[in-house]
Amino acid sequence: MFKHLLVPTDGSELSEGTVRRAISFAKDAGARITFFYAQPDFPMPIYGEGALIDPTTPEQFARASALEADEILSRAKAAAETEGVAAATDTTVNEVPYEAIIDAAADRCADLVVVGASKRRGSAAAVIGNTAELVAGELPCDVLIVPTPAEQPFAPGVRSQVG
Repeated sequence: MFKHLLVPTDGSELSEGTVRRAISFAKDAGARITFFYAQPDFPMPIYGEGALIDPTTPEQFARASALEADEILSRAKAAAETEGVAAATDTTVNEVPYEAIIDAAADRCADLVVVGASKRRGSAAAVIGNTAELVAGELPCDVLIVPTPAEQPFAPGVRSQVG
């Protein structure tokens, strides 16, 4: 049913768990994966009394961000290929990750986006939002939201859980 998964990742522990589960799902489904990383844009410095001045130039920031994206995406791709799952990577600069994910899913013609559930709760979730929920509300394709391990751990011996 699903042949092309888009799996956003930011290299966090939660994201790494989502990558592992997506690889297992893709292997079982015979699907390929595109791992995606939304690079942050250069933050505009704010000057004034008590403000810290960051000596990083926009070019230095862009290089560091691209290097981080490459490291994170390379790890995910290598993990997929170790399991025999065809994988590609994609990255773009966008300060709003959920918008970048939506654009990448459309550009890559993904039929399933696999995202990790955020642990953000309460007022932080109301103000900032939850990337998984924002993506799920905007995408024309299916979205699989992977719960955090504390919310729904794998049972022993189970390779993937989709519910």
